[in-house]
Amino acid sequence: MSAARKPRTPAPHPDETGFLEGPQERGWEIRRLLRIAKEFLRGFRALHFVGPCVTVFGSARFAAENRYYQKAREMGYALAQAGFTVMTGGGPGIMEAANRGAREAAGRSIGCNIELALEQRPNPYLDVVVTFRYFFVRKVMLVKYSYAFVAFPGGFGTLDEILETATLIQTGKISDFPIVLFGVEYWRPFIVYMRDPLLSAGTIDDRDLGFFLLTDSVDEAVDHIRRIATGRFGLTYGARPERSRLFGE
Repeated sequence: MSAARKPRTPAPHPDETGFLEGPQERGWEIRRLLRIAKEFLRGFRALHFVGPCVTVFGSARFAAENRYYQKAREMGYALAQAGFTVMTGGGPGIMEAANRGAREAAGRSIGCNIELALEQRPNPYLDVVVTFRYFFVRKVMLVKYSYAFVAFPGGFGTLDEILETATLIQTGKISDFPIVLFGVEYWRPFIVYMRDPLLSAGTIDDRDLGFFLLTDSVDEAVDHIRRIATGRFGLTYGARPERSRLFGE
């Protein structure tokens, strides 16, 4: 009986590996630059009129039975009821749940998908989907059109997205939009780490910790986002009718 074959790890996209492998022939670099510019332009054109967004981050690995999937679905529903467009990375798991909730509330549901070696298919609850080759272009789109960010439990990608967003706020590159960390049990160690050693060492300050709201409540998160959006940034739009009892409330 032959030994079991190990699963093959697909190679990264050749454009990504070449792009990050240092200086290339000048013609190659110019062609790559044009492709990147074209990808930015495509994203700007597709998302320009999507309305005030809230971007929801979180793991692609959670199935529909997971409690965080259910909460993300509620979050998408409540955000849409509050008048926001719900934007995600367009894939499965938490992203699918938030888009699904927005669709169920008859709100706008947007996905910024990414090409991966292990293909990430767009979830079926999207009104607009744009698929990107470059992670950094995709991250720009997820931030550019949003007035708030909600991070559900996730892995490296979620940490990357939420910390880059916090860095952009800290350095004044974007306004001080609210960041909600949903899942007290999951995110509390992250808050503790920011307090010690980061805050105690002086590498961040108290204002930086103020970017984050830690909660297990969908209503608290949405009220926090709505209050800041209308009060601090002057957004004016009509909320949708009262939430239904879709989630047994």
